[in-house]
Amino acid sequence: MPPRGKITRDSIAEAAFRIARARGAECVNARSVAEELHCSTQPVLYHFATVEEVRQAAYHRADRFHSVYLMTIPEDAAEPMLEIGLNYIRFAIEEPHLFRFLFQSGFAVERSLPEMVDSDELKPVLGFMGEAMGLGPEQTREVFLTLALLVHGYASLIASGGLVYDEKAVAAHLERACRGAALAMEEETK
Repeated sequence: MPPRGKITRDSIAEAAFRIARARGAECVNARSVAEELHCSTQPVLYHFATVEEVRQAAYHRADRFHSVYLMTIPEDAAEPMLEIGLNYIRFAIEEPHLFRFLFQSGFAVERSLPEMVDSDELKPVLGFMGEAMGLGPEQTREVFLTLALLVHGYASLIASGGLVYDEKAVAAHLERACRGAALAMEEETK
């Protein structure tokens, strides 16, 4: 076993994130984290009072990982917003355990879509989106809400096995929704 000083709160959170990513958040417990770190459960329980706190730390890491994933788009992307939407859906396909952990487990601090849109974590995405579409903050928020409903619906259906992913079809739907939401915002400002 590594010396106690080598097991930190940060290393425990990272191990819990790896477990949640590979096997699901329900597999995160003191024993599984200790096994991942090759130590006893004592350091885990020393740094975190409960397993829920460990899961919450893993959730925050997963949230940061998801944000980076969403924003990783080609510089020459013709439709940056379309790419972000497709990345959200791809995340559900490529990282199903993290998708369920982030959006279907009840761990989110925000309890509703409007709360999520107003969260600090989403500000970079909304800022990027507003710039890309030439919209003000309130217009961007409304377009985002429209797209979020469609994108999350697709991602949830795909993650649960209720829909087979067809990128061309999804991209066409997202493009129409994005264009329609942006036009609606333009018309409202006239």
